[in-house]
Amino acid sequence: MNIKIIAVGKLKEKYTKDAIEEFKKRLGAYCSLSLVEIPAQEIKDENMAPKYMELEGQKILAAIKPDSYVITLEILGKMLSSEDFAQKIKDLSNEGHNEIVFVIGGANGLSKDVSARADYKLSFSKMTFTHQLIRIFLYEQIYRAFKIINNESYHR
Repeated sequence: MNIKIIAVGKLKEKYTKDAIEEFKKRLGAYCSLSLVEIPAQEIKDENMAPKYMELEGQKILAAIKPDSYVITLEILGKMLSSEDFAQKIKDLSNEGHNEIVFVIGGANGLSKDVSARADYKLSFSKMTFTHQLIRIFLYEQIYRAFKIINNESYHR
């Protein structure tokens, strides 16, 4: 299984980088994992935020292959338990999807075009989190999903 994460912005804090590196190392046994970081548009004028979101969206869409299964992280997406998330990944693999792409938008969210490209919209919570934390949550949940799929123990 190939997993691609497309995220707007770069990780800044050392603790977030360390956490991601640990989960990337663990995930190596289960899947091929890649990350595409889209530079965040610097917002100098709040009135231009929709335009910046569209520019980020164009770059996100350019990084997605036509046959990839796309899961966007959106506050209005569907919330799943870890077991249901694992089942979703297993089902996609069984259906023959070679690549799952997870998309984390920028500070302004996702453009309408990126949201429309989604095959599935996922929400981790109705709360708002920093994009750095969402990345950690996503890596951890992907790792947990593979542990569940393979009937391996992992703390509850």
